[in-house]
Amino acid sequence: MCNLSGRYIHKMVRVVFSVIAIFAFTYCDGQVRYDPTWESLDKRPLPQWFDEAKFGIFLHWGVYSVPSFGSEWFWSNWKSGNKDIVSFMKKNYPPNFTYQDFAKDFSAQLFDPNAWAKLFVRAGAKYVVLTSKHHEGYTLWPSKYSFSWNVRDVGPNRNLLGELAAAVRTTNVRFGVYHSLYEWYNPLYLSDKGSNFTKNNFVSQKVIPEMMELVQDYTPDVIWSDGDWEANDTYWKSTEFLAWLYNESPVKDTVVVNDRWGKGIPCRHGDFYNCKDRYDPGVLQKHKWENAMTVDKGSWGYRRNVNYDSFYTVKELIQVLAETVSCGGNLLVNVGPTSDGRIDPIFEDRLINLGRWLSINGRAIYATKPWQYQKDSLAPVWYTSSKSVIYAIVLDWPPSNTLSLASSISAFKINATKVSLLGNPENLHWEFVNNTVSIKFPDKATVKCDWSWTLQIQNDSTNEVNDNYY
Repeated sequence: MCNLSGRYIHKMVRVVFSVIAIFAFTYCDGQVRYDPTWESLDKRPLPQWFDEAKFGIFLHWGVYSVPSFGSEWFWSNWKSGNKDIVSFMKKNYPPNFTYQDFAKDFSAQLFDPNAWAKLFVRAGAKYVVLTSKHHEGYTLWPSKYSFSWNVRDVGPNRNLLGELAAAVRTTNVRFGVYHSLYEWYNPLYLSDKGSNFTKNNFVSQKVIPEMMELVQDYTPDVIWSDGDWEANDTYWKSTEFLAWLYNESPVKDTVVVNDRWGKGIPCRHGDFYNCKDRYDPGVLQKHKWENAMTVDKGSWGYRRNVNYDSFYTVKELIQVLAETVSCGGNLLVNVGPTSDGRIDPIFEDRLINLGRWLSINGRAIYATKPWQYQKDSLAPVWYTSSKSVIYAIVLDWPPSNTLSLASSISAFKINATKVSLLGNPENLHWEFVNNTVSIKFPDKATVKCDWSWTLQIQNDSTNEVNDNYY
């Protein structure tokens, strides 16, 4: 038997208790816990639902929907002296009219959250993200941290965010929120900014309590952060908030966040990357990403002075969806509701037709993985895969009803590969022709889709991309 000194035994006990403490911290109740560091937070696995969802709807709705002129940056652009907005205000509003005066007309009197939720389902969306607070600071829920500048105190006198969350949760669509960290003209923020962010009053007294209230009261599955770019993540206390979110919050197992948590953080940290607005890299990415883009090419919020050519066509939206999913991303399509609570018919048209396309071609989108090639080298075709199936999304109907593919030739095996068009029952004839695969399409009049068509290429030896691509 060994003769151990008291000092040695005491040291060993301390080591054992240290290990136990670390173990208890890391695996409390079977849950991995995360430290408030990017190194630790970046190890959190992406909740599976988000990658499988592929398609969501973004909603930019706020006081800026009242003037509905220019964009959701109306207030900032007005104060900066934008000549078009200055002229608009002089022609249509009395002297001394303020941005806050618009809030009383943010009525939402025609807002029907159940009708919105039904539209999201019809569109084929799997998640929706609502602007809980944009850079103007006005909150779409009665936040106790936004006194007299929220939907209860001025405007519709109803909880718009809460009503929409409840309606969405009666469907299979997940509910998420956009939240701007900074506020253009909040005195607390301007004071912190004036100190070169050596002061932290705005974050400690407003931002963190507000975000925790939002999470605890409305349990969103997406937190889409923005307004981060003027200060470092340490000022925003981003890692501290995210550690709480992943360890303690009611959505710790399901929530996903983007990458806008401080200067220099986008495209480096977060469950999924946005990198920049309308991010569309066109090639496969190692980390999960999302393309957030607008149906109205010139604005995220509703604007009355928009013209028809500013809207993406249905075909263009389907092309962006195919490109995005092929490269491992999700597509978040934005529409801007009106101040009285309507989603304009042109936005409805685009969403409903996306849903019609997805009702036939959704197998090539939802829960798919990128294939070893994203785009065909010969034709405007984008690939996705699922188990032993390759999907080829054909953007343009082939001339003479014959499509030639080059990149997927290795997936075709004589007498073993079946090719069909989603929505049509019959198998299609194919053959090898000069180092390409030639596929004979049916007569276009017999095909259900009006835009973009999906080939299902099935072969037991089909190669998928590694599931660990991010």
